Amino acid sequence: MSAADVAVVTGGGRGIGRAIGLKLAAAGRDVVLGYHADAAAAEAVAAEIRAAGQRALCVQVDITVEASVQAFFAAADEFGTVRAVVNNAGAATAVGRLEDNDLTAIRRDLDVNLFGVIACCKYAQASLTLSGGGAIVNISSIAATLGGPSTYVHYAAAKAGVDALTVGLSKELAPGIRVNAVSPGTIWTQFHQDPERPARVAQTVPLGRAGEADEIAGAVAWLLSAEASYVTGANLRVSGGL
Repeated sequence: MSAADVAVVTGGGRGIGRAIGLKLAAAGRDVVLGYHADAAAAEAVAAEIRAAGQRALCVQVDITVEASVQAFFAAADEFGTVRAVVNNAGAATAVGRLEDNDLTAIRRDLDVNLFGVIACCKYAQASLTLSGGGAIVNISSIAATLGGPSTYVHYAAAKAGVDALTVGLSKELAPGIRVNAVSPGTIWTQFHQDPERPARVAQTVPLGRAGEADEIAGAVAWLLSAEASYVTGANLRVSGGL
């Protein structure tokens, strides 16, 4: 891997995105961190990456707006040779039973969790092709198969769309670009509106606990590595057995 190889991570300012950025930097990659609103958090992660000896760039992006996504990947192309893209940014602002939720909030979640991933995959393909190939990892969720009842069925539906996108795009972009997904279970991050949800869910998990962001980052790093060179169209569940 050359020093110029770049990994792009959306939602890179906190939680799973932060862990992924740090893991990829530890593997010798420079990192472009996409963030939506919290520039300070993204810059803090970038500082950690630089302290580890790799370059880092923070770029504001709204993944629901095509022009913003296009500018984001243009900045990444200018920064270096893009070989890896992680579509991590997500949202679950509408929580609860479908009948009680606001459709405007639901539509925003769908835009972020599905359209945003589609948009990023489109421009990731262009960047990776320019670089001579590489790999994409989409962050899905076990909600895609469990359904998220009484919590966020619309989020589950969007993630099921991400799963289908991963399979189809892996065939469309082969052999030059590998496309895989990681489906986390409940992870200790700031993603949840109820900060104690991971503790409450733990009793339903065969391994008896919620996961850590670093455990997701490890799976992502492997899928992006040469060790996974024969893996495409796969969906790796990192969910404690759920």
